[in-house]
Amino acid sequence: MFFSKKREFIFIVSSVITIFVCFIWVRGYSPFSEGTDDYFHMYVNDVKIGDFSSQGEAEALLLEARRNVAAEYAGMAFMEVESRIESENVLTGEVTPHEEALTAAENVMRATLRETLAPSYTVKMGDYMVNLAAKEDVEKLLNEAIERYNPGGRFEVRLVRAPGTEFNVLTAQIVDTYTEKEVSGGLELPEGGIQSYLSAQGLSDDEEEDVVTFEDYETGLISIGFIEPVVIAEGYVPLSQLTDLDVAIEDVTKEHETAYEYKIVAGDTLSGISLKLDITIDDLLALNSDKLESANSTLHIDDTLVITVPEPELSIEHVERNYVDEDYDADIIVIPRDDWYTTEYNVIQQPSAGHHRAIVDQHFINDTESERVVLIEEVDIEAVPKIVERGTRIPPTYIKPIYGGRISSYFGYRNAPTAGATTYHRGIDWATPSGTSVMASCGGTVIQAGWSGSYGYMVLIQHPAGMQTRYAHLSRINVSVGQTVSQGEVIARSGNTGRSTGPHLHFEILQNGTPVNPLNYIN
Repeated sequence: MFFSKKREFIFIVSSVITIFVCFIWVRGYSPFSEGTDDYFHMYVNDVKIGDFSSQGEAEALLLEARRNVAAEYAGMAFMEVESRIESENVLTGEVTPHEEALTAAENVMRATLRETLAPSYTVKMGDYMVNLAAKEDVEKLLNEAIERYNPGGRFEVRLVRAPGTEFNVLTAQIVDTYTEKEVSGGLELPEGGIQSYLSAQGLSDDEEEDVVTFEDYETGLISIGFIEPVVIAEGYVPLSQLTDLDVAIEDVTKEHETAYEYKIVAGDTLSGISLKLDITIDDLLALNSDKLESANSTLHIDDTLVITVPEPELSIEHVERNYVDEDYDADIIVIPRDDWYTTEYNVIQQPSAGHHRAIVDQHFINDTESERVVLIEEVDIEAVPKIVERGTRIPPTYIKPIYGGRISSYFGYRNAPTAGATTYHRGIDWATPSGTSVMASCGGTVIQAGWSGSYGYMVLIQHPAGMQTRYAHLSRINVSVGQTVSQGEVIARSGNTGRSTGPHLHFEILQNGTPVNPLNYIN
């Protein structure tokens, strides 16, 4: 009986110990080790990830989580991660399963992930810049830019390391695929004309043996290049800053309205500028309304006109060698006259078109011809140039003849202000008190000074280039006929004489006897 109870006690104790051991190993609990820290808690950004039986295990899991999250993103993934591991000495402790702790760590890291940086090729061409994902995309973009002017695909853009720059900087090289020679970087063109032929034969001018003919030249596209410098930098940018290749191609190849200034040279006319720049006269007038009143307005040498032309983001210079059989015009010959104003000119000889056959190198910027070089030519009819004498002196300026005042009547058609008054107003009226000082708008010679019918007291001054100014309805005249006056000199006082409805100054500017709008001349 006694031994039976003892065996029962031993069985119970053994069972409890067995269950405890199984509980520890099956459930993942760590056994107590007296005097050492043997239980570890890991936190990422203050979020508890799990409990571990060793610090090394916790650190290895953290590294694994980092690698897994980074591998999910192309390029470089940046995470704001702060981790800590706390330890304690315990009798038992539950260890967090590996996958559970790994998932928790990855989720915390993803929540703190900053925008991913992706490999990028940043292309800068002039003022335009775009980020593309691959080197092949850059080459595709640049080849699309020249495709319009590259029939048959003879020329090809390739990327090479830019000499003398950092290792991650590229530049665009255009290669003639027929010869595998570079043609970009300054647009090195083949020699033209007879020297091209002689060089190809290894001959000098003195050793010429054969006469060069039209058949000795091959026609077609001979060179192509970019106007703007093209620089490509390798690096990383946020994914949101990468541009789709199709969008980049559209941006670079489509034409945008670009404004630039055209400088007027001797011999220019509005119709000639219109033809040269392929812009209508109406558009020229609209873009330059401050300078051009009408199609008959005078052009001044060295003045500038605003021109708007369609241009792509990346401009292409290309040279085509062509055979032409055409009428041609000789260059205008301009004879400068330093004692004439720029508004004065005289045609000495009218032009006559000639006719020739020739091989020419035509230089284009996009679709606009910028230069033409004749390599060989046979002339059937010699062109006769236009010869023009043109003044070089800048015409005098005009100033408002009074200080202050209010415009009470403008130039042009109007309702007659009083019986007998004209409905076409030949000048400008400024309402101003009688006695206001009236100044010469421009220096010149007084040719009339006195009473002049409906004008009342009036002064008329002759200026250079066939210009005159008239000042009417005066109360007092301070100058006499034949007197020379300077710009700004007081010549009279305003008043209310003649056919007038109140104190004011009537002011006219006449060009060769014809009234013009003073507001177009006054500075």
